[in-house]
Amino acid sequence: MRKLIILAAIAASLSVAACNTVEGAGKDVSSAGHAVSDTAKDAK
Repeated sequence: MRKLIILAAIAASLSVAACNTVEGAGKDVSSAGHAVSDTAKDAK
Protein backbone atom coordinates (compact mmCIF):
# COMPACT_ATOMS: atom_id res chain seq x y z
CA MET A 1 0.00 0.00 0.00
CA ARG A 2 2.84 2.36 0.84
CA LYS A 3 4.51 1.72 -2.55
CA LEU A 4 1.23 2.52 -4.31
CA ILE A 5 0.99 5.87 -2.51
CA ILE A 6 4.60 6.70 -3.37
CA LEU A 7 4.07 5.79 -7.03
CA ALA A 8 0.88 7.89 -7.15
CA ALA A 9 2.74 10.88 -5.69
CA ILE A 10 5.54 10.53 -8.22
CA ALA A 11 3.06 10.24 -11.10
CA ALA A 12 1.20 13.33 -9.89
CA SER A 13 4.38 15.39 -9.62
CA LEU A 14 5.49 14.33 -13.11
CA SER A 15 2.13 15.22 -14.62
CA VAL A 16 2.23 18.67 -13.02
CA ALA A 17 5.76 19.24 -14.32
CA ALA A 18 4.76 18.13 -17.81
CA CYS A 19 1.73 20.43 -17.73
CA ASN A 20 3.93 23.41 -16.90
CA THR A 21 6.33 22.47 -19.68
CA VAL A 22 3.57 22.25 -22.27
CA GLU A 23 2.13 25.56 -21.07
CA GLY A 24 5.54 27.21 -21.42
CA ALA A 25 6.01 25.79 -24.90
CA GLY A 26 2.57 27.07 -25.88
CA LYS A 27 3.48 30.55 -24.71
CA ASP A 28 6.73 30.44 -26.71
CA VAL A 29 4.92 29.38 -29.88
CA SER A 30 2.30 32.07 -29.32
CA SER A 31 4.98 34.73 -28.90
CA ALA A 32 6.68 33.61 -32.11
CA GLY A 33 3.34 33.78 -33.94
CA HIS A 34 2.74 37.33 -32.72
CA ALA A 35 6.22 38.35 -33.84
CA VAL A 36 5.62 36.97 -37.34
CA SER A 37 2.22 38.70 -37.51
CA ASP A 38 3.71 42.01 -36.44
CA THR A 39 6.51 41.71 -38.99
CA ALA A 40 4.00 40.95 -41.74
CA LYS A 41 1.92 44.02 -40.77
CA ASP A 42 5.04 46.21 -40.85
CA ALA A 43 6.00 44.89 -44.28
CA LYS A 44 2.67 45.96 -45.82
